[in-house]
Amino acid sequence: MNWLEVSLTVNGELAEAVADVLARFAPNGVTTEQAVKFNDEEDEGTPVGPITVRAYLPADETLEERRQKLEESLFYLSMIQPLPAPVFTPLADQNWMEAWKERYQPIPIGRRLIIVPAWLESPDVSRIAIKIDPGMAFGTGTHPTTQLCLELLETLTPGDGNVIDVGCGSGILSVAALKLGAAFALGVDIDEASVKASRENADANGIPASAFAIGLGSVTEVLAGRFQVRQAPLVVANILAPIINRLFDMGLAELVSPGGALILSGILAEQAGGVIACAAAHGLKLVEKRNSGDWVALLVR
Repeated sequence: MNWLEVSLTVNGELAEAVADVLARFAPNGVTTEQAVKFNDEEDEGTPVGPITVRAYLPADETLEERRQKLEESLFYLSMIQPLPAPVFTPLADQNWMEAWKERYQPIPIGRRLIIVPAWLESPDVSRIAIKIDPGMAFGTGTHPTTQLCLELLETLTPGDGNVIDVGCGSGILSVAALKLGAAFALGVDIDEASVKASRENADANGIPASAFAIGLGSVTEVLAGRFQVRQAPLVVANILAPIINRLFDMGLAELVSPGGALILSGILAEQAGGVIACAAAHGLKLVEKRNSGDWVALLVR
């Protein structure tokens, strides 16, 4: 089925009334969009400015009648308070999930890895395939921060050691470390959706639960002994710079075994100096810094 999108951009006072009118004629409900203002790096955002209200009318035999009645209802509302003219846009229907899958293609990383959507086969059998279906978790392999971490991971060759992945997201870094030779990985995240996605992606890569433990938590829970390991020769944290700095105060450096390495990413270029200084204050020395666009990944020991 095709659709007719109707949208109006109004102030906050009118948005609810407009949405109520559109909802009478749109069987699938109404959406609203508004800009968001961020006061700092950790601000969750505050909605600001006008609101765009959208609804979708099925392009069937009832369309013209629906549209006429909708416009009449908006006209009566505009007599109370002026409204902008509604914008009508024809839309062709499509399978959005399949369209998304078509855009998500295999991505070679570094010299040895290739990220492959879970529903595809690897086009390059000479590379180690990491199958990922991101679901609702962070970490598809398309973002520079994840790619930088993977590049550093493959240079370290984990061998038979353990890995701790703080803020594991989709589990992509832990899965890669295990496929590169790590004996065991612990992935922790404060988001239940990430724990679920990590387990599903581990299963897609044939990694048993005995090799990859995943749990709800962060640095504090690992240090408290709630999981199988408290330290590892390799620790990865692909989060955000302000959170990394806060995790250092919670004991992030203590997760790294003596002589071990810590990969840090999710860092904007202008934030790198602060993270390096924070790492140094906790006994970790910069070994390597990699850039991709505005993003930076750090290897410290």
